[in-house]
Amino acid sequence: MAKKWLRLAGGMMAGLLLLTGTAIAAGNGGSATSLPAKMIGGEVYVKASAMTAALGGTGTYNAQNGTYTYTASSEIPEVVKKVSPSVVAIIGKPDDAGSSDRYALAHGTGVIWKSDGWIVTNAHVVKGMSNITVVTADGKQFAGKKTHYDEASDLAMVKINATNLKPATFAPAPLKLQVGEGVVAIGTPVSFTLRNTASSGILSGMNRSIASAYKLLQTDAAINPGNSGGPLVNMKGEVIGINSMKFVSDDIESLGFSIPTDTVRYVVGQFFKYGKVKRPSLGVELEESWAAIVGLPTTEPLKVTDVYGASAIKLNIQPGDLIYSVAGQSVTSIVEINELLKAYLPGQQVEVTMLSDGDLVTKKLTLSEVVAN
Repeated sequence: MAKKWLRLAGGMMAGLLLLTGTAIAAGNGGSATSLPAKMIGGEVYVKASAMTAALGGTGTYNAQNGTYTYTASSEIPEVVKKVSPSVVAIIGKPDDAGSSDRYALAHGTGVIWKSDGWIVTNAHVVKGMSNITVVTADGKQFAGKKTHYDEASDLAMVKINATNLKPATFAPAPLKLQVGEGVVAIGTPVSFTLRNTASSGILSGMNRSIASAYKLLQTDAAINPGNSGGPLVNMKGEVIGINSMKFVSDDIESLGFSIPTDTVRYVVGQFFKYGKVKRPSLGVELEESWAAIVGLPTTEPLKVTDVYGASAIKLNIQPGDLIYSVAGQSVTSIVEINELLKAYLPGQQVEVTMLSDGDLVTKKLTLSEVVAN
């Protein structure tokens, strides 16, 4: 492989980096990153600002000697230092706890969404929690109020009366991730005294559907009770997921799951726009094939087991009908349909291709609204 080196071109090309070799490799695992580039005088140039935006880190130009110094941000301490001020610990009293037991408490983690006190966390963290207290990374504590709650996505919002907080940087959508890249989890594991604990690992898998309505990220970074609601962060210090669950067993190790930020953006966006998630539905109950349930690759359709939506009833969709595609996309699982329907609102129409009475037909169905739990 050709040697890779960087220099800052002078004159009119100031602010561009000269690259030789095949690609710039990120500090995280050497994964290649494509950047906009120009060919000038037989050399390839990219903007220094584009490199730091894509790979993280910082760059400094020294005009006196015409050099450019790039510092990668792949070191875990730098990531933790960047993200920790945006992570909070949440503690409160479970509603079912006895009033006389002052130590009957539950806790979790949250991520600052807006500087004026909006915090995103897991729904299961604040479900049934009263007397919520939020503690920021600098040790300040605030009374918290649960404002929005969505059990299907396991996301909720908590508001505190604060200003000038540091919002986390959430990775842009669509997420561009690779299995094997380094990640850091920050949270409040096991004990509230352990808040802002960091653990590291890799992104173990993507598009997982494990007891969830939407797809999840999988990681081997340590996620323990209390980490729920905290961030899973890439090596650029961007939040790529909100930690939600893990498998626990004597025979299982390092199997945690996070809600990807595209789902977080979808849910939080609906919270602020509508006060809730206006979740669309086909208006039918569905059964996945045996192959889909056990995780085998399959193209088998979904089977209708019940019909309750007004449009589905009007279109004479019947139990036993088989659904092959929605909005022109093949679907084999309920999670795939949920992911697809994030682009729609109740009342909008989608085309559904199905096998009904022995005929393969396409019907234009008006989406129902899922009633919140």
